[in-house]
Amino acid sequence: MKVKRLYFIDAVRAFAILMMLQGHFIDTLLNPIYRNQNHLAFNIWEYFRGITAPTFFTISGLIFSYLLIRAKQTDSINYRMRKGFMRGLMLIGIGYILRVPIFEWLFGKFSSYFLIVDVLQCIGLSLILIVLVYQITLKKTLLFSILMLILGGIVFMTEPLYRFLELPGLPIAISNYLSKSNGSVFTIIPWFGYVAFGAFIATLFYRYVERPKFKIAIVSGFFLVGIALIFKSSYVLMKLYYWLDISLFKEVAYYNYLYTRLGNVLVLFSIFYLAENYIKQPLILKIGQKTLSIYVIHFIIIYGSFTGLGLHQIIGKSLTPWQALIGALLFLSLVCFLSFHYAKTNAFVYSNTRKLMDKIKRYTS
Repeated sequence: MKVKRLYFIDAVRAFAILMMLQGHFIDTLLNPIYRNQNHLAFNIWEYFRGITAPTFFTISGLIFSYLLIRAKQTDSINYRMRKGFMRGLMLIGIGYILRVPIFEWLFGKFSSYFLIVDVLQCIGLSLILIVLVYQITLKKTLLFSILMLILGGIVFMTEPLYRFLELPGLPIAISNYLSKSNGSVFTIIPWFGYVAFGAFIATLFYRYVERPKFKIAIVSGFFLVGIALIFKSSYVLMKLYYWLDISLFKEVAYYNYLYTRLGNVLVLFSIFYLAENYIKQPLILKIGQKTLSIYVIHFIIIYGSFTGLGLHQIIGKSLTPWQALIGALLFLSLVCFLSFHYAKTNAFVYSNTRKLMDKIKRYTS
């Protein structure tokens, strides 16, 4: 059976990684005096930067789950689950390695800074959780679909309960996945919620993508649900609060960034999927397929992984808006060039990681 390839997924991933690159560059190097909330251009940039992480997490859940459940068609589901589990561990490992201060360690200076949790650890753990949930649901796609939708809703609806969570009784390596009190940039909650919704969307594609009118239906659905989440989700939450007298609904409505950002992501999906035939250009698809390499290279250049010497330390927050804009364009070009021509492919990294884990398994068994 020929499987339909979803080119828009790579295009969305390319958009998300490029937005992340320019966002990190400008946020890290722009002089604070230009961060004017009353300036329209800055507000637009800040708003679209806020879409980047939700898009990245949602599309990660979508593509991983789609490949996972699609493996049933080729009877390779167990292999795909093992591969997904190992990929999750690999992403967690790379996330930690990027923050290892080698020179500080060489001089005997140790701190818990490298235990901070960021994007890669959260995505890695989310992939592992998806594999576990799929196993628990006995590989039943419908049950998996319903459960992921419920999990996403629960994570979003309970956000006020863990918004300022502190877990001093837990080891810092564990608490950093749940609490930002020690400096973690991302935590598994609420970000796993976006991955869960992405997994739910993947089941829709798996079940209906071959149907003639699916594309127009899903594009319309993405757009309408997205607009509703952006403009009406707070209203609905307040109505639920008045009807049920549950204060949690009001707290979510008053700080409703999760549902509105999910709405932004769905609108973005609708645009990219609708324009799929026009955006499946080789360069765009290649960027979307090299996100891990691009992320690692950009992190080293900006934040000075390993050496402690990056643009953040060399330049600091000193650029004017025009300097930041031009610099961001040059930075995007440089990182993509290095990723395309000098960095090993994601498949190479995954393959060698699996070989290493197999050797460890042989020696420890």
